Amino acid sequence: MSTATIPLVVDNLSFRYRDRQGAAIHNISFEAKAGEILLIAGASGCGKTTLIRCINGLIPRSYKGEMSGSVRVFDKDVQDWKLSQISQKIGTVLQDPERQILGTKVVNEVAFGLENLGVPRAEIYQRVDEALNFLNIMHLRNRETFTISGGEKQKVALAGVLAMRPSILVLDEPLASLDPASAQESLDAVRMLANTGMTVLLVEHRVEDVLRISPERVLYMHEGEIRYLGDVSGLYKVVNYREVKLPAEQIVERAKQDPPPAPIRVLPGVPTSSVGDEALVKFQDVAFGYESEREVLSGINLEIKRGDVIAVLGPNGAGKTTFVKHAIGLLKPKTGSVFVNGRDTHEASVAEIAGVLGYVFQSPSHMLFAPNVHDELAFGPTNLKHPKQQIEVEVKESLNIVNLAGKEKDPPLALSFGQQKRVSIAAILAMRSKILIMDEPTAGQDYQNYMNFMDSILQMPSFEAILFITHDVDLAAIYANRILMINDGRLVADGAPQDVLRDFDRLKANRLVPTSLLALNLKRLSKTGRFMRAESLAHS
Repeated sequence: MSTATIPLVVDNLSFRYRDRQGAAIHNISFEAKAGEILLIAGASGCGKTTLIRCINGLIPRSYKGEMSGSVRVFDKDVQDWKLSQISQKIGTVLQDPERQILGTKVVNEVAFGLENLGVPRAEIYQRVDEALNFLNIMHLRNRETFTISGGEKQKVALAGVLAMRPSILVLDEPLASLDPASAQESLDAVRMLANTGMTVLLVEHRVEDVLRISPERVLYMHEGEIRYLGDVSGLYKVVNYREVKLPAEQIVERAKQDPPPAPIRVLPGVPTSSVGDEALVKFQDVAFGYESEREVLSGINLEIKRGDVIAVLGPNGAGKTTFVKHAIGLLKPKTGSVFVNGRDTHEASVAEIAGVLGYVFQSPSHMLFAPNVHDELAFGPTNLKHPKQQIEVEVKESLNIVNLAGKEKDPPLALSFGQQKRVSIAAILAMRSKILIMDEPTAGQDYQNYMNFMDSILQMPSFEAILFITHDVDLAAIYANRILMINDGRLVADGAPQDVLRDFDRLKANRLVPTSLLALNLKRLSKTGRFMRAESLAHS
């Protein structure tokens, strides 16, 4: 095949950001063919997103630094093109859809790129509807973008790119905010696009999900370099199973050779005698809607007690984030009441509740604002009047927990999405609230980072209860002692992981998909008595 017919050729590519020491990527060379899905895997911060920015032209136009080597699309160097030209050949869906969505209405957002290219109005509407239908989100067409969930925004961002009909599709963590069924549907759509001749570069930590659509090749990166480029079978031999999450059976086989993981003492600050006491947070007949004619939550009754580690599962747009925003007082019920430490949130300010309850937003761009990581982490404790010496200890400990020690002087928004997410978690950890609430804490994280910080968070003596929203069934199975399932604004399940997750019909009804780890845990449950991570099952 001549270079003129190869969609993408990356040759000896290196880049160093202007405000950082050391190259983010170096000596990267590969080709991507028409009709190929190339899975790009590797630890958070290994250079995957930098590589994508070089390919889609954001480097050097939006991100400055020293670049060498070349990116050629159909034998033309993209450095010679305007961004408008690049966008017609290379479509990109970013990790954080909040940074990509500009339109107030979904239909306007999907049409935005076409309008800028001066496409005739009738063709714009035709292409918009084609993209919405292709992704099964036509029902969102006339919705306001600020009222849709993070996962729905991810699909809308993809629709906007597909409407442009690019030759090369670049997806940076496209599954991060999607419920498991939506993730499967999106991957099936990606497979269909590749089968029609589109070249797809897919950066993803959820490797097991992507393997289901049989990517032609895998490019594995480590510390800014390519460590492996080849078919999937070869990946298992070279990849660090602690960094890249493989199917459970693969991890069990590999982990048998290593020492068993240390046991975790969950919420050590909670005395056993206090478990089941008076509720820390209480929802009483709570209903809420952003628009008067549309209810997002309905009839929510539950209590969060000391010792609870709660995973909240459910489809995109089910009301999970709206539910937790009521717990922290950001939203007030239209009917019913929410009590935090016995006090009605209608009567308490968000600042007062923040002393009890720390909340990590789904999108780090909603939280991060300080000039450097240290100041970002010090902001909350300072406002809560913690002593100055104590603040420095809290900042240091929190950075160690999320594996960002040494990044104190870095601007948070110059970090990768996964690192930004960890900064936002550390900022809340530093506040030492009694209750920690995290919205999609593992989005954009490699396996090792999220297991390490979840292990550390659950062993922090300052927390009395932890609640996290997640689409990761394995995360819920491993760490939660209680699972809430929310669908269509209603609480449809509340119980122990073994009870809630064994019902596969209920999982399907709530757009959840059984994983290899869940299947293995259920198979061994009579012997183990509880759900365990794959590394522990290897030694059980």
